[in-house]
Amino acid sequence: MATGLAIPVFWASLALTLGATVVFARELDRLSARLRLSEGLHGLVTALGADAPEIATAVTALIASREQVGVGVVVGSNVFNLAALLGLSALVAGHVRIHRHGLVLNGGVALAVTGIAVALVLGGVDAVVAAVLLAAVFVPYVVVLALRPTAIRRLTAAVPTTRFLALAVHEEVVDLRTGDHPARASRLDLAVLASALGAIVLGSIGMVDSATDLGDRWGVSDVVVGTLVLAALTSLPNALTAVRLALRGRGAATVSEAFNSNTLNVIAGIAIPALFLTLGRASGLVAFSVWWLLGMTAIAVLFAYLGHGVRRVEGVIVILLYVAFAFVVATR
Repeated sequence: MATGLAIPVFWASLALTLGATVVFARELDRLSARLRLSEGLHGLVTALGADAPEIATAVTALIASREQVGVGVVVGSNVFNLAALLGLSALVAGHVRIHRHGLVLNGGVALAVTGIAVALVLGGVDAVVAAVLLAAVFVPYVVVLALRPTAIRRLTAAVPTTRFLALAVHEEVVDLRTGDHPARASRLDLAVLASALGAIVLGSIGMVDSATDLGDRWGVSDVVVGTLVLAALTSLPNALTAVRLALRGRGAATVSEAFNSNTLNVIAGIAIPALFLTLGRASGLVAFSVWWLLGMTAIAVLFAYLGHGVRRVEGVIVILLYVAFAFVVATR
């Protein structure tokens, strides 16, 4: 693809992907209402809708045998999410608050999933083992999020030792409430949902093809293209949503979105594709990136736990960690 064509194709593909993501997320909300999902699961579905660009772009790159781009999109998006969804939100709002029970639930799952992702990308475990480990972490998490308030109360009454888990689920559900009541999806909405997903995939193909062509012409490595360029641009819907939530005082929902988005990115963008596609051999820069992601996730969880959320100073630190990460990736 000629440079003069690749540049407009890239920006047109990005616009198509982000525009379709807005429609896709809205239609997922309506489908969630039709299926009568619990509020906890509804929040997870919402995060999945916002993650569609990163996941589609990563899978597209892996299918195109651009493994460094695919892995880079997920890892770079997750690092960017921590900086934008937590760091920037705290900088703008002053204090992104969260209850500790909900933080331990979400942060613990995010740390475990990230650790498994590190092992998978670096070849410490194969795709099947990683899938089993991820299922062991994520499936119980989804199950507890699916609990209704009455089920939570019965569980606590029957097994007193589950009080911490019950509190965590209750806080998660309360934190994710938006007060919005989307209309239930109709057959037309389902058609729109499918069309939006098709547009996201089409836009992702255009972005990957044009971005990698431009990277090859300009001497930019696939790691940089995936980890910095595509990762940041495809994460913009998440960032905008998080800042809006933080300004409305819904800090816990902001933190939940950050950790849940990163968890879904790993599962749908790396782990599941790895069962059918190769991730390739991790370069030194990719190894650095996944270890940095794990360390940055641990720091974010620690900050949020000690401060009952992320405050402005800690938000600046998280942003500076991303700046340092981007500098190393861009200059290696």
